[in-house]
Amino acid sequence: MATIIDGKLVSAAVKKSVADEVNVLKEKGITPGLAVIIVGDDPASRVYVNNKKKACAEVGFYSEEYALPADTTMQELLEVIDVLNKRVDINGILCQLPLPKHLDEKAVIDYIDSKKDVDAFSPVNVGKIMIGDYDFLPCTPAGVMELLSYYNIEVEGKECVVIGRSNIVGKPMSMLLLHKNGTVTVCHSRTKNLKEVTSRADILVAAVGKAEFVTADMVKQGAVVIDVGMNRKDGKLCGDVKFDEVSEKASFITPVPGGVGPMTIGMLMKNTLKAAKLHNNIID
Repeated sequence: MATIIDGKLVSAAVKKSVADEVNVLKEKGITPGLAVIIVGDDPASRVYVNNKKKACAEVGFYSEEYALPADTTMQELLEVIDVLNKRVDINGILCQLPLPKHLDEKAVIDYIDSKKDVDAFSPVNVGKIMIGDYDFLPCTPAGVMELLSYYNIEVEGKECVVIGRSNIVGKPMSMLLLHKNGTVTVCHSRTKNLKEVTSRADILVAAVGKAEFVTADMVKQGAVVIDVGMNRKDGKLCGDVKFDEVSEKASFITPVPGGVGPMTIGMLMKNTLKAAKLHNNIID
């Protein structure tokens, strides 16, 4: 039976570390500031934004929310970002995705100052991740790496397989594993003999967005299985991994909920702290 990787526990440790550093910054007259923009009334987005505001309060950040109506124009949204880009008391800017269909997500991400892009989605920050010289990491992949580190799971020399190639999780996840000297394969909808590939993995990361897609016959005995998925099946939350059967074969596994999910917000807090330090020329 696998060891359950406790994302709530690790996220709490990350936030505690951030809060301790914030207390030191406040003694110097510096309070990290995060602005969150939400457009429209998507219920899931509202939950995420509320959780981010709660986390900001926990760690001692100053935070602002910009709740814009669903019919907000591109120009109106960019004007809000422009003001935030220029404000010295705002260190991080986050625009909650997905945006309404009439808005250009790529243009919005590009418009956020890369030094305030605490989601690490901008081309500048993505490029820095590619070459391994980055300030910020996308929060979900960074959270996965934090979990592996906390549980002393060595990546170097391991066969790592990532299912999914999204810009937000799959691609950056593969780069972070590569930076830690893993041998990385990225699988997707066109991959042939998927089961063969996943069965070789010492570390398997599922980020495909399909409920219980990964079954026990796709997993190597003793593998570390990281489930990034967040789906609903029969009214219940579940991941991309069929937890009950895969946990019998894996050495470590993340549950859904309570695994990778809590880490995303913890790493956002870490990124915002880093942004505040950079803006104030504080070098670690």
